[in-house]
Amino acid sequence: MTQWVYSFGDGAADGRADMRNLLGGKGANLAEMSTIGLPVPPGFTITTEVCTYFNQNQKRYPAGLEGQVDAAMAKMEANVGTKFGDADNPLLVSVRSGARASMPGMMDTVLNLGLNDETVLGLAKKSGDERFAYDSYRRFVQMFSDVVLGVDHSFFEEALELHKEDKDLTLDTELGAEDWKTLTARYKTIVEEELGEPFPQDPKAQLWAAIGAVFGSWSNNRAVVYRRLHEIPESWGTAVNVQAMVFGNMGDDCSTGVAFTRDPSTGENTFYGEFLVNAQGEDVVAGIRTPQHLTIAGKEKQGSKLPSMEEVMPEVFQQLNDVRLLLEKHYRDMQDIEFTVQQNKLFMLQTRSGKRTTAAAMKIAVDMVEEGLISKEEGLLRLDPLALDQLLHPTLDPDAERHVIARGLPASPGAASGKVVFTAEDAEAMAGRGEKVILVRIETSPEDIHGMHAAAGILTTRGGMTSHAAVVARGMGRACVAGAGELRIDYANAKMTVMGKEVKAGDVITVDGSTGEVMLGEVRTIQPELSGDFAAIMGWADAVRRMGVRTNAETPDDARTAREFGAEGIGLCRTEHMFFDADRIIAVRQMIVAENTEGRKKALDKLLPMQRSDFEELFRIMAGLPVTVRLLDPPLHEFLPHDEKDIAEVAEAAEVDPVELRAQVVKLQESNPMLGHRGCRLGISYPEIYEMQARAIFEAAAHIFAETGEKVVPEVMIPLVATKRELDLLKERVIEIAKAVAAEKGVEIDYMVGTMIELPRACLVADQIAQSADFFSFGTNDLTQTALGLSRDDSGAFLGTYQEQGIYEKDPFQSIDREGVGALVDIAVEKGRGVKNDLKLGICGEHGGDPASIQFCEEAGLDYVSCSPFRVPIARLSAAQSALRSSGISSTKVAE
Repeated sequence: MTQWVYSFGDGAADGRADMRNLLGGKGANLAEMSTIGLPVPPGFTITTEVCTYFNQNQKRYPAGLEGQVDAAMAKMEANVGTKFGDADNPLLVSVRSGARASMPGMMDTVLNLGLNDETVLGLAKKSGDERFAYDSYRRFVQMFSDVVLGVDHSFFEEALELHKEDKDLTLDTELGAEDWKTLTARYKTIVEEELGEPFPQDPKAQLWAAIGAVFGSWSNNRAVVYRRLHEIPESWGTAVNVQAMVFGNMGDDCSTGVAFTRDPSTGENTFYGEFLVNAQGEDVVAGIRTPQHLTIAGKEKQGSKLPSMEEVMPEVFQQLNDVRLLLEKHYRDMQDIEFTVQQNKLFMLQTRSGKRTTAAAMKIAVDMVEEGLISKEEGLLRLDPLALDQLLHPTLDPDAERHVIARGLPASPGAASGKVVFTAEDAEAMAGRGEKVILVRIETSPEDIHGMHAAAGILTTRGGMTSHAAVVARGMGRACVAGAGELRIDYANAKMTVMGKEVKAGDVITVDGSTGEVMLGEVRTIQPELSGDFAAIMGWADAVRRMGVRTNAETPDDARTAREFGAEGIGLCRTEHMFFDADRIIAVRQMIVAENTEGRKKALDKLLPMQRSDFEELFRIMAGLPVTVRLLDPPLHEFLPHDEKDIAEVAEAAEVDPVELRAQVVKLQESNPMLGHRGCRLGISYPEIYEMQARAIFEAAAHIFAETGEKVVPEVMIPLVATKRELDLLKERVIEIAKAVAAEKGVEIDYMVGTMIELPRACLVADQIAQSADFFSFGTNDLTQTALGLSRDDSGAFLGTYQEQGIYEKDPFQSIDREGVGALVDIAVEKGRGVKNDLKLGICGEHGGDPASIQFCEEAGLDYVSCSPFRVPIARLSAAQSALRSSGISSTKVAE
């Protein structure tokens, strides 16, 4: 028979800490604390499997559960010496949730369950404190009514405040037994008025209703949102913990509190927490009374005049501090604990790994390694790579006021304030005058690149997490909120409207790229600081990771930033971004509208020294590290002018009629440019373009060698290859240019020619393509688009719905689709390396900075990942964690 219920308490337990999947984190840790001899009130845990059954079977329970609950309740009664529902000697219980992943505050709790009009009299007589008994009863009525019966808690809070006003009292602690009797009666009347039936008096019915409410709370809105944000599967479910009540509200020798074994903000090894005398747990977090500090040092640090627990209850405080040290030593991690003191006796109600800031997480990891508590490997595996973003970008001051007017997608982390501008030109001009600006666009295009670079932050109304705005902003380290669909932008009148509010050009707004919020006015920010702990963690990571970490960069600033963050080369230099600078866009447009090869070469001759200079600076910064240069990829129409002023300017420079130029612009427009005349197709149609770029690369390499004596080995990447023949034709031209430059400069030039694998066909014929390629770089942005038939710019409108309905577990543009895109990568790796065992393999799409995708790359056997500069530390840590997991080391195994 399936065991649905696991008991704990009195120095023994049916469960253990490693049973969190079945018992939830809270149940597993209550069992563990019981086993190691800590004072835990007895109780039992109903497993997560019951939650799954309950939610899949019209809220029915599995056979045998009721009998197991009755048996566990009888065991608890024997331990405590009271009886559930007994009028003279009542056992009261708490009913709490407990998922395997910590979800603080997301699900429901009921305290003091078992009280009714009869048992409250028995509690008052047994405790000798009528005030305490009715205080507990009114708390139970309010909590049960809110959580189980659906009566809004505001009704009860209003009744309490009105009663205090009538009595001319301020604090709850000033109310006496008669007050709580009166209020309890009023609370029950509210329930009957709202529901049309009296408050339930049968303790057993109360218990099963509360159990059902806690299981149901797994699907409440806040829990669903939290699970989505933290990628917690719905299938996990929650456990329910039923535990004998201990009371912190029986008098001045009682208290309740929450503590962390180290400071969760800084990581400092000090006891950190708060408590309240004569209170129950919810009072600490409700804000009704001001909590007191646990320690004298904490009290003095905050300038509080309220006495600390160390002063008020010195003996119990010392017991609690001993428990703190024992729990840290046992779990070998910083713990978040809840406790209650009943008549000077300490009881432990919960322990779990404590939530902490990223800075604190790193300090705790480094300190615990130095203390010999954990190994470096476990220190690495405990860190959340994505949380490193907190350290690399400005963040909003949590104490600052904010007026949120819209929400979009958190497309690029960090926070920024500035004046609203609606064009890239205005952004560049105002930034040039020293003003901070936020570039606001319906959607961005490559033409906006100069304005995006000049802006402090970017806001778009369309696009998803991998839209042009998001990708470019992350590469530049700019805060970006994308897809804020509530905004309506009016370019003609230089304004936007949202929820009836009008924001004009020049008005100040703040964007938070970490949360997706858009705020009116300037909100204070906190600048990031990298500590010595960060350097230590990165050093550990570099020592264990197998894969290299490169960056996607094409500007000197991006390249320098990436090197500072530890990038080991450039895995993707997108040459088209270099063409949008004001001093060269005219020449690019001349080249595009030229009617013959001679005209194109004339324009390309102007671009050659500019491209050469670009590459020289990148090679100089990278100082011998590999640099992969992708030759021109996007369709030509993206570079063409659209307004009359630009058309006239290009027509004059190219010495053509504006009417003819306008016709050429129309001619180059494509219905589906993503699959159109782009990538290697451009190089085959207009070989002079790729020839100019190859010459610029090789001349730059020769110049840097002459300047520094440092050998540069550029990696020339041909994009969008679908056939071996395409690569053969273009590689042949690259080789010819390399030979020519070598002869002209009198130097030997080492280089590699490879391709970007971004089409399903290329994966399927990778064995053929590998015969001509020195390396493969997986462009998983386009490979995802072509494999799934999704536009990354448009799919944001429905991908959220797809995730909610379980079609995709994650956004496939953020985290690689292992079953589809991943299978194609695996095929390409197997076929490519089947032909060339030493074929260099990397990934340069947005997935190169995603921890889950990096784990896939480790398993697939890739040599490196490449990501935006500010994601380099994330990739270094993720690559280390992936290597450890692939070698069979997990945080659990390390802990053992």
